[in-house]
Amino acid sequence: MKTETLAVAPDRPDAEPIARAAAVLRAGGLVAFPTETVYGLGANALDAGAVAGIFAAKGRPAHNPLIVHVADTASVFSVVASWPETAARLAGRFWPGPLTLVLPKRPAVPDAVTGGGPTVAVRVPAHPAALALLRAAGVPVAAPSANRSGGISPTRAEHVLLGLDGRIDMILDAGPVPGGLESTVLDLTTSPPRLLRPGLLSPREIEKVIGLVTRGSRPVAEAEVVLPSPGMLSRHYAPRTPLECAEGDGRACVEELLRSGLRVAWLTFGPADLRDVVMVPMPRDPAGYAARLYAALHELDAAGVDRIVAALPPPADEWLAARDRLRRAAAP
Repeated sequence: MKTETLAVAPDRPDAEPIARAAAVLRAGGLVAFPTETVYGLGANALDAGAVAGIFAAKGRPAHNPLIVHVADTASVFSVVASWPETAARLAGRFWPGPLTLVLPKRPAVPDAVTGGGPTVAVRVPAHPAALALLRAAGVPVAAPSANRSGGISPTRAEHVLLGLDGRIDMILDAGPVPGGLESTVLDLTTSPPRLLRPGLLSPREIEKVIGLVTRGSRPVAEAEVVLPSPGMLSRHYAPRTPLECAEGDGRACVEELLRSGLRVAWLTFGPADLRDVVMVPMPRDPAGYAARLYAALHELDAAGVDRIVAALPPPADEWLAARDRLRRAAAP
């Protein structure tokens, strides 16, 4: 298969490439496209054969569910069986945007989308190209991140090509995405709602709209059968190069690895004076850090180092997603 890349403007995408990508989706093909979080790999969510193509292209475990993307709140009823008042309030406040809601699914949604479970994860993305594609396709689109399973999520089209070139039909290239980390996933089938995956939207922001949200969803093992959401596996978002997390600035960990003769890269907040280390200074604000993190990991994976040391951000609500991604990337 030859993967075709079509350039689109990030703010006002041209109609012609959008129409071509929409035709691929309606025909059962696979299209990688930008969202405000990361690039997603899309297929018609109501076509079981097309959805199976996502799992084959990514090498994704069949029990790991997908997020369904729809063009607007009205379209959500094509995939969900109920729409509680909490969902309406959250959608009214945060959609389009990086919030995924887990709700009971309609029978029309294939089991492949939900990992065989009774719920479906759904959201309305905020990226203009994603919204244009969804409107043109006229179908709900199942879309995990557009990378090989377990690897670093893509924030640029070239990241998509690293793992999926020749495995998918098309990429819509709108340049780097603004958010850089995946959406927040909230399970509305429990009371109180439960945070299944931290993301760009913090729990505190959600609680201002609906009240208490349960935090602390545990990572799950690869062998567990039914998952309500993507992003819950213990190891995920990982570079090929082994990564270690360190509280504080990570300097002591870096120095120990250097003494053992390893080539080391260091993700840190501050300047450092260590020689023979590939340094990546990271932004000190949560939004800037999120936008930079995966791109930095892609760069370091290609730098030929033996180990990456990441200084963990502070244990605060606004840093929850970044800490989660680094810890899963470092998991054995």
